[in-house]
Amino acid sequence: MKKTFTLNHEKIKYPRMVDAAKHEVKKYLKRERNKTLPEDADYWAFDCKFGKTVEDAQVVHVAEISNCISDIEKQELMSFYLEILAKPAQRQQLDLDNDE
Repeated sequence: MKKTFTLNHEKIKYPRMVDAAKHEVKKYLKRERNKTLPEDADYWAFDCKFGKTVEDAQVVHVAEISNCISDIEKQELMSFYLEILAKPAQRQQLDLDNDE
């Protein structure tokens, strides 16, 4: 998903537009997580970028997206850019036998 969300509408109030954007992001993440994984993968990882525009988008963790949208709401900005790219990943094994 690479999308610029606009938060202004002639009939829908601003807080409702923010909630709709958060809901769309959660729905997209759920849809991506439910896709079948390749044989060599354990889970879906997400590369995310968030910013006021495409040019100033910064890398963020997927868990911070909702907080970033809330910050946009506090600043009362009328749009923001969000990029979420799903990729299959494997969990790293911890080496507990090593006593060094």
